[in-house]
Amino acid sequence: MSPGGTSASPDASPDGGPGGDPGGTGGGTRFGYGTNGFANHRLADALRVIADLGYQGVALTLDHDHLDPYREGLARRVAAVSDLLRDLGLGVVVETGARYLLDPWHKHAPTLLHDEREARLDFLSRAVAVGADLGAEAVSFWAGVRPETVGEATAWARLVDGCARVTEKAAAAGVPLGFEPEPGMLVETIADWRRLHADLGEPAGFGITLDIGHCRCLEPDPVPDCVRAVAPHLVNVQIDDMRRGVHEHLEFGEGEIDFPPVLRALAGCGYRGLVAVELPRHSHAAPQVAARSLDFLRAAEGTNA
Repeated sequence: MSPGGTSASPDASPDGGPGGDPGGTGGGTRFGYGTNGFANHRLADALRVIADLGYQGVALTLDHDHLDPYREGLARRVAAVSDLLRDLGLGVVVETGARYLLDPWHKHAPTLLHDEREARLDFLSRAVAVGADLGAEAVSFWAGVRPETVGEATAWARLVDGCARVTEKAAAAGVPLGFEPEPGMLVETIADWRRLHADLGEPAGFGITLDIGHCRCLEPDPVPDCVRAVAPHLVNVQIDDMRRGVHEHLEFGEGEIDFPPVLRALAGCGYRGLVAVELPRHSHAAPQVAARSLDFLRAAEGTNA
């Protein structure tokens, strides 16, 4: 029995494996939407809206009201969500960036860098178990911000150790991991991810989650070049607009990114995983924002035809 009462099944991975096409659509980008942008909706309602709008997948953030892995009856709840995802034809990746889930006083604490990091490791183990039971294409996580009381060398050593432990659990469960470089965190760039990947021994199951907005925010190279640079390791894509030097997730058209070349780069490198809209501060108008976002992305993709 896996943490929280769920259990990995041998056929948990979607058809085609990570980056496959569980929706059976064949061709075209598989757009998804993040449930952290539907924070005011019940999870089942959010999934139905996302599917009704025409999305092919969902980036499911385990959160207080969205499949909380610490509430009772997790196995039953995971099975119900799995059935609903199948009925709606939605692929899924599991995201782990919920705010205040582990500590009601501090937004993302503890992380893998804190003295109390075992709580984060337990959460990630539960996320891997949930991901396995949902047939998730990836489980995504990040490093966290280095606490002022923790030295850089200690923080890095803790991160490598923690990632190694999570990677071992994910490999046993058959779930790919996507590690996300995040502005302001200990691993914030693609170069940082490469260093971490190398220090882990370059395990096959330790991929990268690439947030397109983050590339514009702080990577030195053009966004399409960032996509191509990590293509062999890409297991999960988050997409949003952003401005240079400002870590603010914006609706499409409000930032500085030219999206047709980005989508062309994703298609050109053979990526077939989800490309999920990441707008965590737009829950107040989630259905409308999600509808506009899909219209924009389809139009941007259409210019490449």
